Amino acid sequence: MAWNLPGKGGSNKGDKGPWKGRDPDRETADFLRRLKGGMGRLFGGDTGENDPGPRFALWLGILLAVWLGFSSFQMVNESQRGVVLRFGEFNRILMPGVNLKWPWPVESVALVDATKVRTASDSVRMLTNDQNIVQIDYNVQYTVSDPRLFLFGNREPEKTLQQASESVVREVVGAATMDDVIKGQAGVRTSHARARLQEALDQYKTGLAVADFTLQNARPPQEVKEAFDDVSRAQQDKDKSVNVARAYASDVIPKARGQAASVVTGAQGYKDAIIAAAQGNARRFTLLDEQYRKAPEVTRRRLYLETIEDVLKVVPKVVAGKGTNTIYLTPPRAGDAGTADSTQAVTLPAVSAAPASPGDDAARPDRPGRSDREVNR
Repeated sequence: MAWNLPGKGGSNKGDKGPWKGRDPDRETADFLRRLKGGMGRLFGGDTGENDPGPRFALWLGILLAVWLGFSSFQMVNESQRGVVLRFGEFNRILMPGVNLKWPWPVESVALVDATKVRTASDSVRMLTNDQNIVQIDYNVQYTVSDPRLFLFGNREPEKTLQQASESVVREVVGAATMDDVIKGQAGVRTSHARARLQEALDQYKTGLAVADFTLQNARPPQEVKEAFDDVSRAQQDKDKSVNVARAYASDVIPKARGQAASVVTGAQGYKDAIIAAAQGNARRFTLLDEQYRKAPEVTRRRLYLETIEDVLKVVPKVVAGKGTNTIYLTPPRAGDAGTADSTQAVTLPAVSAAPASPGDDAARPDRPGRSDREVNR
């Protein structure tokens, strides 16, 4: 149904448009009245146009008290520390547990995980002491030692840690040769490097504490890796040859020393035996000389008999004779030294019982000479 336009020709008189005949002030009053009625129903007041009464203020006070109660307590976990800011300025640090504070916006709390071990690692290229380039990885484990400095002492503490770590790695690698770095011998300086890194972090007020600092996986750049591998293989061959030579020396030298010690011991024993025999012979001769001076004839005869006894022990013999001693020597047995075609008889002169003259210049036992023997074949 079309609206009746104002003007002539209409069947109704007056302005009948959709925006005419309504009072804006009255509509505003109706809206406020409906809003007040809704608030009254919400807080238990009058649903009409009357004032909701003191119930609204009561409920508002209860809500405010609950909010103040919850915002006045701060729970801090065991691994955390709470940094309290009062009107945006540092005030204190909250320890683990339930802590009291002023509600926001008077005080606010920033929680920092202080016991968590964090890790920062990277791979960098460094110049060694012998002017070679090496690719090396470093790994830093750290914790937050001072939450206040961690939040406000440095704008970017973790980035500062990375830059300080690269500086320390540059210092360590720059003081060593490439072989030392590749073989891991530069790791002996990591304790000093950890102290240097901690000193730098303290100087920059990062609030971080270094728990561990390691250098690992050192390697030459990819461009020269093949040449470096050739050098490494040659070095390994050299080490292998040296180890084989040392093993051979370890096996031969003790044997040679043992043989030398055995020869020396044998020579020493032979020396001692010869000296002892010579000393024994000298002592025997001295004793014999003393006996000869006391009884020359008896001594000569005893020596003669002992000598004949020693000679006759080595051959089979038959002793007989009339005024002379005839010794019949049988042919040697198999295995005896020397050979003989027939029985040999050796005739010895009878031993004279007459005493020797005192002027005998021989001064030794009477022994038959070759001229005194008669050999019958």
